[in-house]
Amino acid sequence: MKKLVLFVFAVTLLFSVDAQIETPQPSPFTKIEQKVGLTDVTLEYSRPSMKGRKIFGDLVPYGKMWRTGANKNTMVTFSDDVVVDGTTLKAGSYAIFVIPGESSWDVIFYSDIQNWGTPREWDDSKVAAKTTVNTYEMPMAVETWTISIDDLKSNSAQIGFIWENTYVGVKVKVPTDDKVSASIEKTMAGPGAGDYYSAAVYNLTEGKDLDKAQIWMDKAMSMIENPGFWQLRQQSLLYAKLGDKKKAIETAKKSLAGAEAAGNADYVKMNKESLKEWGAL
Repeated sequence: MKKLVLFVFAVTLLFSVDAQIETPQPSPFTKIEQKVGLTDVTLEYSRPSMKGRKIFGDLVPYGKMWRTGANKNTMVTFSDDVVVDGTTLKAGSYAIFVIPGESSWDVIFYSDIQNWGTPREWDDSKVAAKTTVNTYEMPMAVETWTISIDDLKSNSAQIGFIWENTYVGVKVKVPTDDKVSASIEKTMAGPGAGDYYSAAVYNLTEGKDLDKAQIWMDKAMSMIENPGFWQLRQQSLLYAKLGDKKKAIETAKKSLAGAEAAGNADYVKMNKESLKEWGAL
């Protein structure tokens, strides 16, 4: 019995050692990251090869849903909202499935990305976008399944599907113009309250040009309808540094009241310590 146990252990050890040997995958995984305009687009998928087989209409049947690759479902991720055939896809990740045909494909962006292959139970409510696109015959055979991001323009790109002698492309529009226009308007309108506040706090912390820091702080506070207790705290410290103890105390009391209302013990403690130091407690 003891010998049998030792034999089983030895066989188990042999197989566990063999399992550590790394060999090439038949359908290797790939990841593509592409900036389209100002939008990040990432593709993740596995790539089977023809290996002498007929692909479309045989290995990949016409009229049946396919996972656009091998292994886990193919996934695309957009950093911004994008538009596919008039439908807006919110920023995020989507599985891509297709229903190939001889002259056209249905391309589906599906919100459930956790599938090994196609979903066991299809849910139409998870179809984020669907489009039908024409197929194009390639002048040569492409051995390995390929998804590309090509035809790059400032406001769009093509997600291309290529295998055997077939090409299919889906146009994706990105919000470059909206983002650039918003950036221009913000910049031309001048610094915001947060910019003035950050600059003032930096100068205060680093002991640089406190007079300029006060100008920036006053500007920031004039733009904020209800300054937070943490902002009032920095303003009170700036007044104290400038030697205006009266305003420092007045502002610290406002910060203290706000911190007490918010239940922030740290700021309550800091304000009380400062008020005591400045002779107000």
